[in-house]
Amino acid sequence: MAFEAITSEQKAFYEEHGYLVLPGRIPEGILANIRAEIAKFQEQARGLTASTDEIDLEDTHTPETPRIRRIKLPHTHNKVMRDLMYSDHVLAPARDLIGPNLRLHTTKLNMKEAGYGAAVEWHQDFAFYPHTNDDVLAIAVIIDDMAEENGPLMVFPGSHKHPINDHHVDGVFAGAMDLAACRYDMKDAVPLTGPAGSISIHHGRIVHGSALNRSDRDRRLLFYEMMAADAFPIMGSMTKWNGIADYNTRMLCGKPGLEPRVQSLGARIPAPLPTEEFTIYEVQKQLKNRSFEVET
Repeated sequence: MAFEAITSEQKAFYEEHGYLVLPGRIPEGILANIRAEIAKFQEQARGLTASTDEIDLEDTHTPETPRIRRIKLPHTHNKVMRDLMYSDHVLAPARDLIGPNLRLHTTKLNMKEAGYGAAVEWHQDFAFYPHTNDDVLAIAVIIDDMAEENGPLMVFPGSHKHPINDHHVDGVFAGAMDLAACRYDMKDAVPLTGPAGSISIHHGRIVHGSALNRSDRDRRLLFYEMMAADAFPIMGSMTKWNGIADYNTRMLCGKPGLEPRVQSLGARIPAPLPTEEFTIYEVQKQLKNRSFEVET
């Protein structure tokens, strides 16, 4: 098999451990353009009293001191981030890992600005959107130099091979795991660090999370989440379904099809939801035994 962006050893590592970090994937010019776009969103946040369809505000945001924790669905309203999504900088390693036919699940830009960026509790993406097979992954563009002190994404290597853990609290989907109850120990987690322009890739079933950014440097990650085109959402998944014609507009490359590839791998349905206004930050507030500090 000919690989576009990774080696056979890197693919074997991903299959065994459930993650990869690839340095130097994104050119500096593109990174500079993304940072300029982020600055525009930060100006838009100034004066806001509530989140919008595009901007999700930190709990400590004020109109005078704007704080953004997420730019929502940037591919739908930002050309720079949309163009990068369709580029081989992003798609080539994904094709190497899960095949030539790729469909978009979602995008987001998680912002952890210096000194206060919100934590994300431990979870598995597959708990939010179970599919007929698990050729599902997320690619994160590392926009700022990423070190252990500024809240990097962390993963439990090999956890993608284990069952989907319970992400419910008192029977309601909370989008997070009680780490101790699920028999994980924080000391076994691996931080996905690297210089700006690197990308990290993590399997849809791997257990991952991130702490507050208490450093004096920003930590911003642009996520492109995708799956093989023959991975179809299971009923009850949080994947939006408005019919096959709309679903096929989400193809990133290759060809769609009508034959789901079905694996017997276990899943949990993310229901019922605690609110119709769903964000991971809000639903995770239900978690009783948190692993990370809460933003103050």
